[in-house]
Amino acid sequence: MGRLKVLISGASIAGPALALWLARYGADVTVVERWPELRAGGQLVDLRGVSREVLRRMGVDSEVRAARESNYGLSFVDGQGRTKGALRADQFGGDGPVAEIEILRGALSGVLHEQSRDRVEYRFGDRITSAHDDGTKVHVEFESAPAESFDVVIGADGLHSELREMLFGPETDHLHHLGTYVSFWTARNHIGVKDWTVAYSEPGRTIGMRSILDNSKVMAFFSFRAGRPSYDWRDVDAQQRIVKARASGMAWEAAALLSQIDTAPDFYFDTCSQVRLPKWSTGRVGLVGDAAYSASPLSGHGTTIAMVGAYVLAGELAATPDDIAGALTRYEVKLRPWIGEIQQWAPDQGKVMTPRTSLGIAFRNGVVRLASHLPGKELLLRSQVNRSNAFLLDDYSRHLVAA
Repeated sequence: MGRLKVLISGASIAGPALALWLARYGADVTVVERWPELRAGGQLVDLRGVSREVLRRMGVDSEVRAARESNYGLSFVDGQGRTKGALRADQFGGDGPVAEIEILRGALSGVLHEQSRDRVEYRFGDRITSAHDDGTKVHVEFESAPAESFDVVIGADGLHSELREMLFGPETDHLHHLGTYVSFWTARNHIGVKDWTVAYSEPGRTIGMRSILDNSKVMAFFSFRAGRPSYDWRDVDAQQRIVKARASGMAWEAAALLSQIDTAPDFYFDTCSQVRLPKWSTGRVGLVGDAAYSASPLSGHGTTIAMVGAYVLAGELAATPDDIAGALTRYEVKLRPWIGEIQQWAPDQGKVMTPRTSLGIAFRNGVVRLASHLPGKELLLRSQVNRSNAFLLDDYSRHLVAA
């Protein structure tokens, strides 16, 4: 692709993945990130189905697997910690075709950054303030750095993408709230959970913990069901107050987990929302990952579709570097049907994790107890396998250039 000059906004997962592929295709890549440094920690993310083949082609499969977190199953408990239903991972495929790679978001981001940093310029602590496409170049202004022009600009800046807002207007026009909120934070493993997830539900709210970092810590999580948001997504203090208020009075280990929110280095809170855009690009400016097509955490496929999206976008740009708009259009045409299917399936998962009624909680726990014996188990497994693997990767290897 010659020295196509590319700017990517966002250095979480989709951004560094796209940067790494584009650099290998010979592009001159810059990544701008508003945070002052690469963010460590963060919630657990899943790599499923076809994204594992992307890792293999990228050559980072062994590094990612070395950083993965072990998880052998999930238990739902009552207020006294008594198990009311449990699922083992090996009951539904174990390390087979349905198995995902679970990894902390910061760990995956770190692997991708490490693999790309010698070929890619990373600018931390800065952000795009304007981008003007004149048909031949995109002229970009930054908050700190001098203005600069690029052949293509890609927003990989997440659910609350600033570049998307510049292109397509207010995020309220494109974010579709699914009725569930989620929060994550690192906490002490004070009950000794080992390679396991434990969750406790009361009507409309669920709190739990998942062991991480060789069982030395847990990733605490809390979800609740509510209507459209009315808070500032940038106001972390307000978000912490919301979580504490919504989880107040819960039984089990809720008080111990909530007491650690203020000191957690990686507190996260947001709506479970999907991004639904009429198009993912305009001219020489496009979007990838959550900025373009968030399926929400309820889908379990957010990182999967981000990694696959980065692979396809880079490949299409490498295939026709002289037709940027055409490459962005083909990327969308190829991916949109698969991502649409994943988005369509996601909303029901909030009802399973956080039932609204005591009867719903009891029903879910009963289904979990019986799940390994259900006659339709294989159909459920096959459905998940098919969804995670339903996208066929093209081969762009002919566009790779020597290191």
